Amino acid sequence: MRIIYMGTPDFAVPALDALSAAGHAIVAVYSQPPRPAGRGKALRPSPVHAKAEEMGIEVRTPVSLKEADVQAAFGAFNADVAVVAAYGLILPRAILDAPRHGCMNIHASLLPRWRGAAPIQRAILSGDNLSGVTIMDMEAGLDTGPMRAKHVTPIEDKTAGALTQELAQAGAELMVEVLDDLSLHPPMPQPAEGVTYAAKIDKAESRLDFTADAHRVERQVRAFNPWPGAWFSYGGERFRILSAHVEPHEGPAGELLDHSLLIGCGHHAIRPTLVQRAGKGAMSAGELLRGFDMPAGSRVDD
Repeated sequence: MRIIYMGTPDFAVPALDALSAAGHAIVAVYSQPPRPAGRGKALRPSPVHAKAEEMGIEVRTPVSLKEADVQAAFGAFNADVAVVAAYGLILPRAILDAPRHGCMNIHASLLPRWRGAAPIQRAILSGDNLSGVTIMDMEAGLDTGPMRAKHVTPIEDKTAGALTQELAQAGAELMVEVLDDLSLHPPMPQPAEGVTYAAKIDKAESRLDFTADAHRVERQVRAFNPWPGAWFSYGGERFRILSAHVEPHEGPAGELLDHSLLIGCGHHAIRPTLVQRAGKGAMSAGELLRGFDMPAGSRVDD
């Protein structure tokens, strides 16, 4: 098929690779414009943009798809289908209707659960047992289109980063399978029951709330790893928790219950196992405590 590929972050790179490897003609890639990054704030292309250039594919980075000239250029590629994965722009009707088979999305949830911007993080935060990817036909509504295929995976103790990598690969393979024979994957309407929305992550959510149940705190740690990073403050300094586990101890919320960084929560306690001081690399809790005193009975976030 002649495919226009539309994606931006690392999540969208495996599908671009897989579609090309499967023999499809990627006639153009659309991605978000380069953003300032690093200490020098030099413009840096998105992961998909960089990969497409490496593959020798033309890249377009419009700030909007609403202009008539942008829509005309999109239609001029005469694509059979547009494949969309975490692109980041709303697709107007003229874009949705341009390819012969329309636009198909690789969405990182088991629709209709977790429509929207942050399905992986929301699934982990909510304590879902399962996650997955859905291949869907796109329409004007927010992730409301008919579904063609699903892949299901257990969440277990995975971080958002690990689950994102897993689903990116699964979505890539599933998209290739769907396009191999569309007749074997007819679009099916989403059920009306079970609809939830995955709101964009606000950085303010990443501050750990130790008045919550320890299991909720542990889910925060996994959901916000690697971004924006779950954190607490102590002695005026910010500490990220990269991994932790729940222990069945009780004590005041936010109080250090022993000399090994066990923190009381609303119910049970959380023990960080991998932490990071501001400006430092990741280290075990033991390594942190050898150089930073955090005695039992003191409190975090005071």
